[in-house]
Amino acid sequence: MAPRGKSDPHNKTIAENRRARFDYHVHESVEAGIVLTGTEVKALREGKANIAESYCSPEAGPNGTEIWLINATILDYSAGNRENHDQKRPRKLLLSRREIGTLTGAVERKGFTIMPLRLYFNNRGIAKLAIALAEGKKLHDKRDTQKARDWSRQKQRLLRENR
Repeated sequence: MAPRGKSDPHNKTIAENRRARFDYHVHESVEAGIVLTGTEVKALREGKANIAESYCSPEAGPNGTEIWLINATILDYSAGNRENHDQKRPRKLLLSRREIGTLTGAVERKGFTIMPLRLYFNNRGIAKLAIALAEGKKLHDKRDTQKARDWSRQKQRLLRENR
């Protein structure tokens, strides 16, 4: 545990998809590993990643269904050379067969989508991706979310002022 006021260097958030919870109803969250190259890991340690426009897609592979992270950007490593990685290449996610089965079943049958929520390093210093089964919100749902957020902020302001 890190001292108060200090962030834990091992459990460091690299990138977060902040629009995901506003645009989607998040139902079930899962932690997945990612297949990365060496320069990608070093670029992540520098904090050079963006998952805002990315999504996950199940595709048939040689050993059954695989889930891929599509459209995620990991910028070039600053001390890299011509052997740097492709910034927007699809990256394979490491999940158990049971997790892959539940995720692909929900996507195919119920119309859910698989959204990346957060890219981070766990306690052992390994890059992980928090993904979730999500269902798209309608416009009125987004308005309700905005109203609830505004009302909670206003309540907090009123409570602070009346102390």
